[in-house]
Amino acid sequence: MNKVEFLEKWSTLHGGAKVSGVVKGWLSISYAVCKGLNKAKVTPNALSYISLLLGVGFVYAIDSHWAILFLVLSLAADGLDGTLAIITNRVTKWGAALDSIMDRLVEALWAYGLFQLGAPVEMVVLAWLAAYIQEYMRARAGGLGINKIGVVTASERPVRASFIFIALVARLFEFNLVVEISTTWAVLQVLSALTVLNFLRPLLRQSPR
Repeated sequence: MNKVEFLEKWSTLHGGAKVSGVVKGWLSISYAVCKGLNKAKVTPNALSYISLLLGVGFVYAIDSHWAILFLVLSLAADGLDGTLAIITNRVTKWGAALDSIMDRLVEALWAYGLFQLGAPVEMVVLAWLAAYIQEYMRARAGGLGINKIGVVTASERPVRASFIFIALVARLFEFNLVVEISTTWAVLQVLSALTVLNFLRPLLRQSPR
């Protein structure tokens, strides 16, 4: 599959989403990387499992600077499995379900890591729960036949990882920002979940049961 075909297929699978700007840049990079992974016989589902293992590594290494690398790699592995599935024609319902399950588990590990850094448990639980509800609403709406991609909120998965990344980098310079970061994440995540709810509610009301 060439790059143009890949971008078209990606757009179709994501509800006709426009491929431009940062999205196109990331997809171009992931396409190039996944061409190499395909030659190395790496499968999309293997990447999903690897993302979980890297998430475990992140928690295990939370007291060292290696945690930054594990965090970045776990996010990257998750971003690459979908691309690899497309270019290898291995897009399956099981793969999509596995990817979603691994995402939620890895995000729980990220949240636990932030708690281990000293974030208040109330803020961490609120942020993680709001993120879970946001993604559950999207998945449930998809199961009910709502195929639109929806809105891009202020706290999508890469942003969630960015909050933890900032906390880890700040620690490198002996700054403790975990309270401020966890609070900001919690507030933005609740607002993001409400944004998705407001987007989906009229669509679900218009749809027959």
